[in-house]
Amino acid sequence: MANIKSARKRAKQAIKARHQNMGFRSKLRTHIKSVITAVQKGDKAGATAAYKAAVPVIDSMINKGIVPKNKAARHKSRLNKMIKAMAA
Repeated sequence: MANIKSARKRAKQAIKARHQNMGFRSKLRTHIKSVITAVQKGDKAGATAAYKAAVPVIDSMINKGIVPKNKAARHKSRLNKMIKAMAA
């Protein structure tokens, strides 16, 4: 453990931020999985609705610094591609 008061505070803040980020990451994965699950079930309307709910969550994770913007764009692109493939 740190000896200096400011270092102790930083360590406590890092733990708090880590727990918060874990929750955000879990929320992100949950939304992505909900789209994938709907696609696997063959529910196009449900998949579209889940995708529309997931996009703002994915975008907010970029702003919070949880995921890089290219990774978020890749997720959105792949999910959208899955939904479009259902129509074919």
